[in-house]
Amino acid sequence: MEIRRHALQVLRITEPAAKATAATQLYQEALASQGPLDPSAVLERPQGLPGRPERPRLLSALQVPHRSPFTVEGRAALIHAIAHIEFNAINLGLDAVWRFPGMPEQFYWDWLKVAAEESHHFTLLHAHLQTLGHVYGDFDAHDGLWTMAERTAGDVLARMALVPRTLEARGLDATPPLQAKLGKAGDTRAVEILDVILRDEIGHVHIGNHWYRHLCHERGLDPIALYPDLVARYEAPKLRPPFNLPAREAAGFSEEELAYLRG
Repeated sequence: MEIRRHALQVLRITEPAAKATAATQLYQEALASQGPLDPSAVLERPQGLPGRPERPRLLSALQVPHRSPFTVEGRAALIHAIAHIEFNAINLGLDAVWRFPGMPEQFYWDWLKVAAEESHHFTLLHAHLQTLGHVYGDFDAHDGLWTMAERTAGDVLARMALVPRTLEARGLDATPPLQAKLGKAGDTRAVEILDVILRDEIGHVHIGNHWYRHLCHERGLDPIALYPDLVARYEAPKLRPPFNLPAREAAGFSEEELAYLRG
């Protein structure tokens, strides 16, 4: 089956572990066969995107309680929250593959790889969550990542600006303090998993930066000047410290952007 159509089928899978497995298999099989891939195909959006289970219950971010990592239940809730982000990130990678026609072939390979790596992250976190006596769906969660995906569904440039290089880049900033808390709570396995996630997420944000600049260049737009306009237009979260500047530099943020954050 053509790769972008197959990605859309995987996106519709509701069971998280099955989706993670299918996304990984799609990437591996696509790499082995090198196609077929049709960048020009305009695919019709089916009902029920993204496929997801009935649980967790989705609330606004303000309604989701904050839990202490210094109890088993609180630590499970925290791992669950990260697993929920990674599950959404699988959906976002697959969505970029099917939704946006007319991009260079490498764009689709990049986001297929992202979906496979996010699947690995989800699988690691879910296995760890089960050692804490819980499964994905046991705690309430919020839908911020997919909400922004919906807002930017009509423009690939906005998607690149506001999902990988904004929302996912916040993960680069949040991970080291989170690792410090979990380490203090004695959860060395969670710290190890977050090492894997941080390494891979630097690559994902780098992919977002690359395609954002590619699209700005193609449209004759200044990526620095355009960004705050997109943040305002799509009501994206504002940047706030602390920033993981070494990780952001590795993820391809320009010296001008890093200087702005330092200031």
